[in-house]
Amino acid sequence: MPTFEYTFTVNAPLTAVSDFHHDTRALKTLTPPPIFAQIHHFDPMVDGAIAEFTLWFGPLPVRWKAIHSNVGPNGFTDTQISGPLQSWQHTHTFTAVSPTTTRVNEHIAYSHHDGRRGFLSRLLFAQPGLFLLFTARQLITRWHLELSPARRQGAVGAAGLLAAAGGLAIWKRRR
Repeated sequence: MPTFEYTFTVNAPLTAVSDFHHDTRALKTLTPPPIFAQIHHFDPMVDGAIAEFTLWFGPLPVRWKAIHSNVGPNGFTDTQISGPLQSWQHTHTFTAVSPTTTRVNEHIAYSHHDGRRGFLSRLLFAQPGLFLLFTARQLITRWHLELSPARRQGAVGAAGLLAAAGGLAIWKRRR
C-alpha cells in the first residue's frame, strides 16, 4: 500500500494549530485552487464524526465520505468510507516543538482500485499531486496562523494568498 508523508513547522502554538485543523471549515480553507471543496455535511470534530463533501477538480466532481477517529489536541485521522480510492487513511499529527512552534505531520496510507476504475484516482492522487496539494496546505496554514490579519487583508484572492504565502516561505528560509 503506498504511503505519503509531509512534515512542516508553523510558528504558532500547538493549541492554535489544533484549533485551526479541528474547525469544520478547515477543509474548505485548506483546499487550494484550482480544486474547490463543496461541503455537504460535516459533524463537529469528535471520534466518529462524518464528513461528506465533493472535491471539484475543475468541472470534475469527486464525491467523498470520511469518518474521523483518534481526535484529540495532537491530531486526528480521517478514513475514507466512500470515495474515489480503494482506501484512504490520513493521519494529521501536531507536535509542539516549542511554546510558539508546532510541527505538523501528514501521513496518508492509500490504495487505488485496479484497472479502469482506478484510473481517475491514480491520476488525481499520485505522489506529485499530493506533494503539490500539501505544499499549498502548508502555505495556507502558515498564512492563517503566522500572518497578522492586517497583512492577510492586503493580499486579494487566491493569487494574493499564494504570493504572500510564498513570500512568507522564502522569508522563513532566510531567517
